[in-house]
Amino acid sequence: MKLLRSIPLLGWIIFAIVLGILLGPVMPAWLGAVFLTYNSVFSGFLGFAVPLIILGLVTPAIAELGKGAGRWLGVTAAIAYGSTVAAGLLAYFVSRWLFSASMAGGGLRELGDAGGSGFAPYFTVTAAPDGAATEIVLAPVIDVMSALVLAFVIGIGLTAFRSRVIFRGAVEFRTIIESLIRRIIVPALPLFIFGIFMDLSASGAALEVVGKFLLVVIVSFVLTLVVLLLQYSVAGAMSGGNPLRALWNMRDAYFTALGTSSSAATIPVTLASAKKNGVSDSVAGFVVPLCATIHLSGSMVKITCFSIAVLLLTGGDVTFGAYFPFILMLGVMMVAAPGVPGGAIAAAAGLLVQMLGFGAMEVGLMFAAYIALDSFGTATNVTGDGAIAMIVNRLTRGRLGAQAQDAGDETVDMVDGEADQRHSLG
Repeated sequence: MKLLRSIPLLGWIIFAIVLGILLGPVMPAWLGAVFLTYNSVFSGFLGFAVPLIILGLVTPAIAELGKGAGRWLGVTAAIAYGSTVAAGLLAYFVSRWLFSASMAGGGLRELGDAGGSGFAPYFTVTAAPDGAATEIVLAPVIDVMSALVLAFVIGIGLTAFRSRVIFRGAVEFRTIIESLIRRIIVPALPLFIFGIFMDLSASGAALEVVGKFLLVVIVSFVLTLVVLLLQYSVAGAMSGGNPLRALWNMRDAYFTALGTSSSAATIPVTLASAKKNGVSDSVAGFVVPLCATIHLSGSMVKITCFSIAVLLLTGGDVTFGAYFPFILMLGVMMVAAPGVPGGAIAAAAGLLVQMLGFGAMEVGLMFAAYIALDSFGTATNVTGDGAIAMIVNRLTRGRLGAQAQDAGDETVDMVDGEADQRHSLG
């Protein structure tokens, strides 16, 4: 059991994909139906949980963001959001350019249908009944967009009225949601992904999907490096420093995040690395812990690249007018993403379903692809925090008021407390 627990989530995902591809063509129909029934139950439960995830994560994130440093908190949050959205736009245009020819009209939706594989679930779990005798209705208590609006209303209200009771309740509800993600959703993913690739393999689409997604993995990784170069080019231009040297000074933070896959655990190293670039103690102590929770440009790149690939493979709409609102909303969701493996994609799942029309198969592919690059996305996120620290340091001329410093201390305590809490949950 200790050996099994020591295997990282990525290892289980890879094992599930390989096993699904190998067993799909020889899987008996009755056993394949069992796995597809499990997938239907899991996707139905995920659809029920997604609005709760949004409400539980976004509400306290907005309430905490509104505390403390006033103007400089808003400036830093705006820079972090702008950086995240810019990374998403870059990933969108590059993905459209590179993937359109090779993936457009891939017919993945048709190939992945139960009719194409010969498997059919014994019963289905659905949010909207269609009159079938073998369906179980599990409707969400609130839809995705209503949950997001409600989270904003409560979160902004908490910043204005400072209700300790409601705020504490929101934080405790977040703990429940993070435990739900860590203890139920994430452990259930490998079997869910096995069922998807078993179904795809039986229908003849698995090798095609894996081959095309290898290209997306490579492009996503390269784009994370390009994003860092652009971030430090802007930071270097504003601060008058050498951007390549500044980026090199952040190498310890990058490789630490690569090993830990945790922005919170990397904060001390990120602080020390940012100070090598001339960032003052007060600015680094304020910006780095804050950006560890709100700046996720690497995660944005991965989700954008993979979602564009899935849309092309399934014949979805990838026009800029249809996709740009998703980028804007995804930037908000990244602020609330929990610090657990797959947490960002779990937080984004509701938007993928609501705004891009993804189904269970597409969401499963997104989870598998995202987790494959999870540590590289985290490394990009924390390294980019150093660039934002350089920009804020230039804007404030290395000085932040006592209010901002106090907010930075509160943020450090908050992130450290969440890290300890997540460790105890694991």
